[in-house]
Amino acid sequence: MIVVTRLNGTRFAVNPDILERIHESPDTHLVTLDGAAYVVRESLAEVVELIADYRASVLRRAQDLPARTGYPLSLVRSPEPEPEPEPEPGPADAPQPAPEPGPADAPQPAPEPGPQPNNHPNGT
Repeated sequence: MIVVTRLNGTRFAVNPDILERIHESPDTHLVTLDGAAYVVRESLAEVVELIADYRASVLRRAQDLPARTGYPLSLVRSPEPEPEPEPEPGPADAPQPAPEPGPADAPQPAPEPGPQPNNHPNGT
């Protein structure tokens, strides 16, 4: 959080991660992602410096954390599903003879060339 000052002199903290933009015209306006706007006494350059200092302090603190061993980072994967067992072969699974070819299996003659029917909705 960064601490800034309203025009009436009261101070408040704002999370710089939710700031969408900062502009001066001539007062400094902080505009958040949800559209809230705050007018502050600090200049645009001062607010930018406060944000840079805040982010640097976060990085310093992260570096100062003690290293933890024994807890390596890794992806957590779902266990692989077990394959279904294959059914025992039985009388129903015995090889069956191929069916005899019938009239439906006979080769069909190719259609003769000629005028094609008109299937267009307008008949053209």
